[in-house]
This record gives sequence, C-alpha cells and structure tokens, in this order.
Amino acid sequence: MADSRVAIVTGAARGIGAATAKRLAADGFAVAVIDLDEKSCADTVSAIEADGGKALAVGCDVSDAEQVQAAVDRIATELGGPTVLVNNAGVIRDNMLFKMTEDDWDTVMGVHLRGAFLMSRAVQKHMVEAKWGRIVNLSSTSALGNRGQANYSTAKAGLQGLTKTLAIELGKFGVTANAIAPGFIATDMTRATAERVGMEFEEFTKAAAASIPVARVGQPEDIANTVSFFVDERSGFVSGQVIYVAGGPKA
Repeated sequence: MADSRVAIVTGAARGIGAATAKRLAADGFAVAVIDLDEKSCADTVSAIEADGGKALAVGCDVSDAEQVQAAVDRIATELGGPTVLVNNAGVIRDNMLFKMTEDDWDTVMGVHLRGAFLMSRAVQKHMVEAKWGRIVNLSSTSALGNRGQANYSTAKAGLQGLTKTLAIELGKFGVTANAIAPGFIATDMTRATAERVGMEFEEFTKAAAASIPVARVGQPEDIANTVSFFVDERSGFVSGQVIYVAGGPKA
C-alpha cells in the first residue's frame, strides 16, 4: 500500500469511529478524523500520533453540503486525496412512532443518509482519479427493524441500498463499497439506549450478551477489524456486501 493513501472516518471522536481511525492509522493510512466539533477529535488524533501515525482533526456537519466539500478539500490539501471513506457518523433520536417528531426523523435521516451521500459524492472524485478506492458504510442490525427506532432503522436500511448502488456505479473505477451492520456494541450510543429504557448499563449489556451466540457484546475494535478487512488491498473483489458483525447470524 502506498504511504500516501488517505482515509476519512466520520464520527471519529469516540466509539466505533475512534477505534476505526486508530486501526486504519495502524494499517498505514493517514487519517482524517471528522466529527461535529473539531476539538472533540483531539483524543483520537493524539492517540494516533502517539503511536507514530498521521492524523488530522476536522470539524464538519456531514449533513451540510458546503461543510462537507470544505472538509474534503482541506483534507486533500493537507493530507492528500482521500481514497478510503468510512461513513460512521450517526445519532439516535429513539421514540415510538406515535411520539416521534418530524425533527427526530429529519435529524437521523440527515446525519446517516444525507451525510453518507454527501461524503461519498465529495470523495468519489479523488477515488476515481486514483483508480482505487474503498467506501465502508456503517449500517446496523436495526435495519431489520427495531422497536422505538423507526427513523434509525429506516436510515440504516437505506444505507444498505446506497452501498449496493455505489458498488455498481463505482466498481469500474477500482472502487468498492461495502457496509457493516453491527449488533450490540458497547459505546456511548448503547449507553444512551440503556438510559432510555431505564436500565443500568452493566445490566443492559449482560442481558444483551445472554441472547448473543458468542456470549458477549461487541467492542468498537470488532467493527474496526472488519473495516480493516474491507479496505485492504486484497479485498478488491468484495463489493456491494453487507456483513452483520453481531456475534451470530442476523440476516
């Protein structure tokens, strides 16, 4: 792999995004660490640099087209043209359908779906020019349906459709597109879900592990490892796929 390859990870201040950014840096990529607040990316960037890697913190609202283009332009200038994109940025606004507001719906769609579209559109130019690229979209087992998540489930299912279409459109340029659908991963987001249902996080994870065949919940590094596989030079014949990383079969 060329030393100049640049990866972008959105939502990389913490959780799955931070673990993925660190893993890609360890794999030899220069990594642009994107999150809503540039300052929140400092810990991820510091960890990468402490291990001898190269990283750049970038503040960006991925649902804002102008901010996305400005971020990608800055990354191309400061690190080089990005050829790996991990669309991980996400939010939850869980509620039952009858209590879900238009803002709850629009916010989740904006970050997950519009964000992945805008980032992919902005970055594909650099991939096509390089005749090599990797796009990885973060879906979820919630794409199969999940109580209290009409917005999130719809967005995550939509990302699978986007992934398959990108794979078809960009394949002839040496670009692959794949999706990862995590199951229960121990992150701030699942901690917020535990609070929503009124459970202690330890109790919540223990209950979740009881229904997972491998008898444990996932860690952010489990997802980062799968991203590493998808973006590897040797994975060029794998495209348009959705892999459920959930400790057992889901679909």
